[in-house]
Amino acid sequence: MTYREQIPDLGELTLAPVHPDKHAGLLHGWVTLPRNAFWGMGSHTLDQVREIYTFLDGLDTHHAYLIVLNGEPVGLFQTYRPEADPVGERYPVQPGDIGMHLLLNPPRHYVRGITTAIGPALARFLLRDPATRRIVVEPDVRNDAALHRLRIEGFTFAAEIDLPDKRAQLAFLTRTRFEADHPAPAG
Repeated sequence: MTYREQIPDLGELTLAPVHPDKHAGLLHGWVTLPRNAFWGMGSHTLDQVREIYTFLDGLDTHHAYLIVLNGEPVGLFQTYRPEADPVGERYPVQPGDIGMHLLLNPPRHYVRGITTAIGPALARFLLRDPATRRIVVEPDVRNDAALHRLRIEGFTFAAEIDLPDKRAQLAFLTRTRFEADHPAPAG
């Protein structure tokens, strides 16, 4: 386990590193669902999914985590250093930038409000490193749900960019903005 946070009215969220051999079946089941088409792996085989996450597991700049809520896997969270990713070739990377990807696939009993509850916890995980100044995302420009969620979370939209597999909306959430919107609890 990499990170743990108690989320009021939802329970215990943990982030655990993806182990490709152990989790490939679970991830394949999620990334190939039609509703997760924007993940870009809809036609991948189980072996291809395993290979991708084995490759990512070997990088120092990219990390994949299972999001577990009350002991039950509910999503996939990936982080990356933009300077070591194709997105870093499309904008001026700043010191302290960290990129993220999020795929939630909760069981039906968690669907309502889960993104609103989990999003800030994931940002706190990324911002625990004091050197991190800004969270970078680049969802597909056609992913209206993701774009709507980013606006709600306080991301600032920048340019649309072309990536190898999509036209993407570049957006940023600064530490300052996040901390203003989500003050640390007193105590």
